[in-house]
Amino acid sequence: MNRMTMLGTGYVGLVSGACLAELGHIITCMDIDAHKIRRLQLGQMPFYEPGLDTLVQRNHARGRLAFEADPARATAGAEAVFIAVGTPSGADGSADLSALFAACHLVIESAPTRPMLLVQKSTAPVGTARRLRHEIASRNGHGALLEVAVNPEFLQEGCAIETFLHPDRVVIGTDSVRAERLMRRIYRPLSLQGTPMVATTLESAEMIKYASNCLLATKISYINEIANLCESVGADARVVAHGMGLDHRIGSSFLHPGPGFGGSCFPKDAQALLRFAAECGVTLRVVSAALEVNRAQAERMVVKSEAALGALPAPRIALLGLSFKPETDDIRESPGLRLAEIYLERGASVVAHDPMAMPNVRTTALGRRMRFAEAPYEAVHDADALVVATDWEQYRNLDLRRVASLLRHPVLLDLRRIFEPQDAVDAGLDYHCVGLPPRLGDRNHREPRTQAGLGARRTAVDRATPTHARADSVSRKSAP
Repeated sequence: MNRMTMLGTGYVGLVSGACLAELGHIITCMDIDAHKIRRLQLGQMPFYEPGLDTLVQRNHARGRLAFEADPARATAGAEAVFIAVGTPSGADGSADLSALFAACHLVIESAPTRPMLLVQKSTAPVGTARRLRHEIASRNGHGALLEVAVNPEFLQEGCAIETFLHPDRVVIGTDSVRAERLMRRIYRPLSLQGTPMVATTLESAEMIKYASNCLLATKISYINEIANLCESVGADARVVAHGMGLDHRIGSSFLHPGPGFGGSCFPKDAQALLRFAAECGVTLRVVSAALEVNRAQAERMVVKSEAALGALPAPRIALLGLSFKPETDDIRESPGLRLAEIYLERGASVVAHDPMAMPNVRTTALGRRMRFAEAPYEAVHDADALVVATDWEQYRNLDLRRVASLLRHPVLLDLRRIFEPQDAVDAGLDYHCVGLPPRLGDRNHREPRTQAGLGARRTAVDRATPTHARADSVSRKSAP
């Protein structure tokens, strides 16, 4: 058992602190936001992550997890202080390290003269840990024995507790035997269950994090490009990805075609690595291409919508899914929000639903231009198209015949492939997804409704031309 402090109660800090407490350590989570600390002391979570509220409340009740706004009290008696603050993208794409160094200064100012380990858990460019060491040496005149380690996080939102307590590996970057021994002792419960411990230098530990995230982002962009080609040649990208993934050298993870990657890590880390590499005189063409493909994929999804709806002015879009992935309320770099922004710019109206993320979206400038529905069917009612942007489990259980009866036009854009195409067709829906040519709904089952004021929303040519032919035509003209 070790006594430790976690600076920052954002996603990484709170999850990591609660999980370290679950492993038996005594953890104090510290944040300069006193209001957030008060809420945590009352058991109120600042964000949604499955199981986190229970984990926090259990360890708080056991006396293993505390919350503190005062740096001196938070670090008193701590053997290690983890820094888990945000490193967002700056205007030029580089990582903004201001919060990281501010946290370092808090530790320096409150540090005792006994040995203490400062652990960089925040994702930061290679060389940052060395800079922290220099910062400590230059500002710490009273000689506190502070050492530095790097311990990157590999949490997956939506299953963060599982990925912390049962990780693929734990990466430990140090430059002293004492620091490595302490880090190994902290993670001994995971080591005993067979988790590999990768002990390396500060620089290698920092690089492992960036290299890992950028490879995963590249896999997503690659399969999306293959999926786009599959649509043109009549192949099924899901089957192609499955066949690829059975090769153990490739693996099946992150081979799921869709509207592109988002979240707090992949876009930010790829941009930061590109910027850092450029400063080192190195051009990372593959990472650059992964980002470009991801930007183009959102545009391509809108082109799909326009092709499916034909010459429909000011369409109403029902958008299901605003978080960047299911089981989280995180809307950072959300593909669904990127789509909503483009739809609105092109004159459409958007009615959105998300099980968890709507409160976060309502407070944004984009959210103030959208409408929100309390239930999926409410969003679909009288919409011209249904777009599924996030694969929440509850959306998989939608009654497609009911969906078809509520839509003004039978258009379903299943960007996460959560429905079986034939089920949608049998329900009377025109089915569009990523990685499969469009399929027309059974018109004997259901005809699109019209309303006064909508007019002839599809021209005679549109009505006579199959949807897939219109999609091919628009794609050739407009696809990025």
